[in-house]
Amino acid sequence: MPKTNPVLEAIFERRSIRKFTAEPVSKEDLTAILEAGRWTPSGLNNQPYRFLVIHDDDARVEPLAECTKYGHIVKAAKVLLCIFLDKQAMYSEMKDHQGAGACTQNMMLAAHSLGLGTVWLGEIINQQDQVLEVLNLPAERYELQVVIALGHPDQQGSSKRNELSEYMLEDF
Repeated sequence: MPKTNPVLEAIFERRSIRKFTAEPVSKEDLTAILEAGRWTPSGLNNQPYRFLVIHDDDARVEPLAECTKYGHIVKAAKVLLCIFLDKQAMYSEMKDHQGAGACTQNMMLAAHSLGLGTVWLGEIINQQDQVLEVLNLPAERYELQVVIALGHPDQQGSSKRNELSEYMLEDF
């Protein structure tokens, strides 16, 4: 595996970060992360992703924290990146959901490349109706995909993976 490839390095080094420093995230870094999401591939180039940026001083943070068992992470993040699908822009439910996952990964890798930490908060979608109400977004138009907690890392992430052979259905 070539370690001089910055994309592969970012993929292999990125870890979920659940603790953040008090340092703010710059608008320049936020813009770069959002652009990485915007450039995610989508079926028929329909680009159904919609983003909402919530800063730590936003009054909606506390009610959002109540929408998930990971509320302590919601409150600790300097920024929350909410990713939605616009139902009016969707053409294939499965493809668009796959694309939302790719969008999330693009944004998390972009954040990592900028020295920022993230964690994918997926459990919050179990309370989607409550989240949409807190954010004053119509459920008939938007479908919550994920909330990414973002900030400057205040911890080292860790992870382990099974051997590649455990994922393979056939030898290659």
